[in-house]
Amino acid sequence: MSFDRHLAEIAREYPHWTIWRSDAGRWWATRHHPLSAAQRDAGCAMTIDADDPEGLREQLRDQDRRTGFAGPDHLHEEVNDEERRPGPAP
Repeated sequence: MSFDRHLAEIAREYPHWTIWRSDAGRWWATRHHPLSAAQRDAGCAMTIDADDPEGLREQLRDQDRRTGFAGPDHLHEEVNDEERRPGPAP
């Protein structure tokens, strides 16, 4: 698969990130929005990189786990603490 196709697929899976491949062949992703203090405390990064497309996806999945996203099939909306707590149904 061409790197253009990989770029397009990853960009579709992670719409809150800008995805690119450097002239040196590294794969990069940068968030569209600044991190909150809580996200920084959770170990989130503004920009990540990897050797190949799957490595970048792995890094993106890790970032999603740190921010509370459900993954690329999710709408990429953060879940607040109230929504995470189990409790009686409304």
